[in-house]
Order: sequence, then C-alpha cells, then structure tokens
Amino acid sequence: MLRRRTALSVTAAAAVLLAAPLLTSCGTPHAGAAAVVGGEQITVEAVQAKVAAVRDAQEKTPQAAQLIEASSDLQRNVVHRLVQNEVIERAAEDIGVSVSRRELQKARTDSEQQAGGKEALEAQLLQTYAMVPADIDESIRTDLLMQKVATHYGADVQTPEGQTALIKVLRDTSKSLRIDVNPRYGKWNSDKLDLDATKDPWLSEVSRRSAQA
Repeated sequence: MLRRRTALSVTAAAAVLLAAPLLTSCGTPHAGAAAVVGGEQITVEAVQAKVAAVRDAQEKTPQAAQLIEASSDLQRNVVHRLVQNEVIERAAEDIGVSVSRRELQKARTDSEQQAGGKEALEAQLLQTYAMVPADIDESIRTDLLMQKVATHYGADVQTPEGQTALIKVLRDTSKSLRIDVNPRYGKWNSDKLDLDATKDPWLSEVSRRSAQA
C-alpha cells in the first residue's frame, strides 16, 4: 500500500495513502542518483537538502529530540516520498489530467482552515510527517492528482474495491517506469509501492549510521 505523505484530508483518494553522509551511485545506472524513475534522476543532493531542511526545522522546536528520534529513517522516507510522487505524476500525465494553481490554492486554504491556521498546519506536518513548509504545496498537488486519477478510472476509494482499483493503476504505472533505487535506501517494490529494506548487512549498517548523522 501507499504510505500517507501528509496529514491533509484534502481528498478521499488521499486516504489510500494510509493503507505510505554523501552517498555514491552504488547500484544505480547514474552517478549521484538516489533513484532513477522513468530515466529521470532523483539526486542524492536533492534528498540531502530535504533531510537537512527537516532536521533544521526539528531542531528549532521544543520537541527536537523526540522528533529526530521518531524520524530516524528520514533519508529513506524522503526517497520513498519522492519516488511515490513521480509515480502519481506519471499516472496523471498518462490520462492527461493536471492541477491548476487555483485548485492548489483552494486546497491549501481548506487544509489550513481544517488544521486551525497556517502555522498549525505547518507544525502538524513537521511533527507527524517530518515535512517542512516548502514541501506542503507539492504534497497537496500530488494528493489532488491522485484524486483525479481515481475519478478518471471510476475508483471510489471510500470502498475497498475502489482502493484496489486505484492501487492497480499505480502499480502498473510504477512497473512501467522501471524504478531503480540506490540500495543504500532500499529497493523499490512496485507491487507494494514501497521501499523494501536492503538485506545486505553492510548496506544496512551504512544506512543506519547515515540516518543517525
């Protein structure tokens, strides 16, 4: 199943997600890649930048120690989220749907109202999903795209059958993209739409130390 990226309740389709040191290119066909999705790189540099932004935000909160401990697998989770976003993006492109700026702004406003304000939403996402403000719009946009994909295929994700139908679309899309993830983060599993942990002991140790950095 997909893992939830945000605390937002923007769409029914988003509910399906409830049921989501410098690394080299080891195992991937492109140097500096954390993952390659459909021939396009998600760079190690981009992953590290997002991890650094989250850690910086966490360290500025009174709950810094608890938040950092709770997100010890942050690098792997960031890679998962970025790959998942690309899968949903491609599924939307394949059927010709997109999200307008107006739709995004309305969904953002609705989310802030539901959370009790802009600062409350940002704090909630940081504490629960290790997400910084700069990533909120992209997360909302991806949720909206997923809703449109579900609607296109007639998948009512409030039902088990609808959820299964949507997941099948995303699985097929994932497989078509031939996703290759740097094994230091894990291995992408298109059936589960998730990262499988590496089984190589030395890679597990490298990942553990890196996550604690």
